[in-house]
Amino acid sequence: KAKRDEHVRVLYLEVGCNGMFGNGGGLIGPPKEDRKFALSTADLVVYNDDAWALYYDMEILAAMAKDLQDSPRGWQALVAANDIINEFSVGDQKSIKTALNISAKFFAAQGGQGNHQVYAIGNCHIDTAWLWPYDETKRKIARSWSTQLDYMDRYPEYRFAASQAQQFEWLRTLYPSLFKRIQEKVKTGQFIPIGSTWIEMDCNIPSGESLARQFLLGQRFFKQHFGQTCDVFWLPDTFGYSSQLPQIVRLAGAKYFFTQKLSWNNINKFPHTTFQWAGLDGSSVLTHMAPANTYTAQVTVSDLIKSVKQHKDVAYSNESLYLYGNGDGGGGPLEAMIERLERIKDVDGLPRIKHAHPNEFYEHVEKTARDLVTWKGELYFELHRGTYTSQARTKQYNRQAELLLRDVEMLSVVAQSVAHGFA
Repeated sequence: KAKRDEHVRVLYLEVGCNGMFGNGGGLIGPPKEDRKFALSTADLVVYNDDAWALYYDMEILAAMAKDLQDSPRGWQALVAANDIINEFSVGDQKSIKTALNISAKFFAAQGGQGNHQVYAIGNCHIDTAWLWPYDETKRKIARSWSTQLDYMDRYPEYRFAASQAQQFEWLRTLYPSLFKRIQEKVKTGQFIPIGSTWIEMDCNIPSGESLARQFLLGQRFFKQHFGQTCDVFWLPDTFGYSSQLPQIVRLAGAKYFFTQKLSWNNINKFPHTTFQWAGLDGSSVLTHMAPANTYTAQVTVSDLIKSVKQHKDVAYSNESLYLYGNGDGGGGPLEAMIERLERIKDVDGLPRIKHAHPNEFYEHVEKTARDLVTWKGELYFELHRGTYTSQARTKQYNRQAELLLRDVEMLSVVAQSVAHGFA
């Protein structure tokens, strides 16, 4: 907000010469060097709080009327929406106030304590390397996370999780003042460093030692800069999960696992939502896959309904995680998503939903779930299979580099021991 003595405010617009998914032809085409973009309009407007509040109310009412057609609550939503339309008059601020009273009465009816509980966490999954240069990844991080810091000031209950120590390191180096603001929000519990690893990595091609170093370096970074390690191995977007991971996760000090990609299987649908995943040595981690089947949810009524209907273990654990916010290329939750969540957090006809730290979800599952199954061995992803047969030379060199690094490290330890008289 502007101060009384602030007569001039300078605004900066950052414009990237690329589309939503890079600067190539289609999803994976090479860059088009002569591609041009134009900024056509930019408007400064006065924000009408009541009008926007009514807009968000109507979004939820319309969605409930559509998605709950066979229930009394759906019909009640339709009646409330119709009453608002009859009351509303364009340009009449008083009619907006009256309409808000109608929607408030509808949302005042709360659900029962036995309703499914959804734990919502904002996130903006950012692929460290995909359809844009590394420099664009670094800018995406700064843009996305600075926006979330603003939301934290405006919505005290809001929680946002971000993974990948490498991205935090880029931010610390290139945007030190922004990194310090994040450290402050970590202390309040609103900004949640998560994941345990250096990046969100592939888990099939790398060697076991490579995976171990992911956790070693990641946990070390989070401890050094945030005073805490991560309990959750956070990997929503990778193409399969090696059977050695539960052991490595446990040895790294984590005990929970979240992923999403297995819900994309195109032949055999994975049969569980919340379960214990056991590795080669018998180590196990409590695992959950959000039943909304996405890590870029938009906070919609239909998503909440899916969180119940698609939960394969709801008989044994009546709760689920819900990851919302624009992702892959960053961005994160929008103000509209947070506003919608506020309206549906405890309303009759829908599951209850609340802002929460992922740890809160897992800890509650540990205490209340019963008869969870144990899945032993690899979690095989039945899609994107070509990623493991393409670019064979790159993969060959990666394995050769891993073996060379192992040899160099062993020899360096021997040399250091000799130098200190420990031969």
